[in-house]
Parts: sequence; C-alpha cells; structure tokens
Amino acid sequence: MSLDPDAPETPESDIKMSIWEHLDEFRKRIVRAGLALLVGAGGCWVYREELLALLLRPYENAWVARKLPGVPELQTLSPTDPFVGYMQLSMVGGVIIATPIIFYQLWAFISPGLYAKEKRFVIPFVLFSTLLFASGVAFCYFAAFPLFFDYFFSLLGPVGDSGTLLTQRPTLGFYLDFTTRILLAFGCVFELPLLLTFLAIAGIVTPRQLLAFSRYAVLGSFVAGAIITPGGEVTSQVLMSSALIGLYFISVGLAFIFGKKEIIRD
Repeated sequence: MSLDPDAPETPESDIKMSIWEHLDEFRKRIVRAGLALLVGAGGCWVYREELLALLLRPYENAWVARKLPGVPELQTLSPTDPFVGYMQLSMVGGVIIATPIIFYQLWAFISPGLYAKEKRFVIPFVLFSTLLFASGVAFCYFAAFPLFFDYFFSLLGPVGDSGTLLTQRPTLGFYLDFTTRILLAFGCVFELPLLLTFLAIAGIVTPRQLLAFSRYAVLGSFVAGAIITPGGEVTSQVLMSSALIGLYFISVGLAFIFGKKEIIRD
C-alpha cells in the first residue's frame, strides 16, 4: 500500500499472488461452499418425502384441473431408483439452501481484486444474490410449472379418430431431472440484474449503453420466452418474456444507481 495520500487507490490484488496461491484460495472457497451444500443436502434428506410431495404439487394440481382419469403416478424402473431420486432431490435442495454461503465464498474469492469502496457491497451482494435466486425458484414453482404442466396435459387424450389414447406416467428420474433443472435455470436467470450491475460498477458497460440496448433486450426476451416455454402456449411465453424484460430494466435502474458515473465531455 502506498503511503502517499495523493496516490490513486488500488485493489488489494496489487500485492501479487502466485498462481499456486490463487489456486489454493480457490480450493478453500470451493471446499467451504461444498461443505455448506452437504449440510443443506443432509437437512433436505431428513425431509425428502415432504420435499418430493412439494415438488409434485404443481403436477398433481394440473392433473386434477384437466380432469385426467386416475391419479398421477411416477414409475421406478430399478430397486435403486427411489434412493437415487431422493439423493438428487436432496442435493438440489442443498444448493438452494446453501446459496447465501456459496455467494459469500464467491465474493470472498474475488474481493482481493476490488477497491475498498467496492468491498462494502459484500452484505448487499450476498443478500441480493440470494433473494434473486430464491425469487427465480419461486417464480418457476408458482408461475411457470402450472402453465407448463397444464399445456403438457392438454396434449393427452384421444389421437384424432385412431382410437388410441395418449397417457402419461413418467419415471421418477425423468420428473426430477426435468423439474430440478428448470428450477435451477430460473434461479440463475434471475441473477441477471446482479451481473449487469457489477459490469456497470466495473465500468465495462454504462447505464446509457444498457438503456440504448433495451430494444434488442426486449426482442431477445420474447425470443428466449418462445424457446424456453413449451409448445406454442402464448400465456407461458408472455409470462416468461415479461419476467425477462422486467429483470433487464431492473438491471438498468441498478446500473444508474451503483454504476460508475459517466463523464460528460464538451
């Protein structure tokens, strides 16, 4: 650190670290995040049946709403399928529960390269990133899943005049793969405001650039909504696209608040 009060502020990383020191620090952060994940997964394993019942609720509700015959069932094709399925569900639950610690470890790894004034954002970063991830998971569960399953079930039933019926009885593994991947994907997509805000803080993008790019972001949101949502179901597409557009403009607002101020030249 320079003793000259007029010297420009520099990050801590000006104290050079070797590649091995960086790798060792990275290993420590990964281990701590992994331990948090395992603790969360252990807690989820205790309540594995309750978690599976919770994850099945949108599927069951859509089944009842469509007045499909019988009751929804999940198949297991081998003796180990229930164990593997519960393990998978517990690990995904562990990821969701451990997100505050995972995001803190990420911050702790990159913080040596930040200025002192930027390090004060550690608590807002952890809280905001956790809130965004949880919001994405909740949006998927309460808004996207009901629309997805309702559309999928609308395709079941008689196939024209063939006399054949399309029915559905997925395997436990397929259902868990489908639902948990979408849940995690929504959680990650909802981190967009945080990502763009940090790019603005770093000066890589400016708020005005983000605002000027907004027309393309809106178009891209509708394209992404059409790709992510199943089939041609318009309500799902509009819901997804609206969420993406809202996230983008939240990012623009945060960039104006926290981003580097632009110097207006004559």
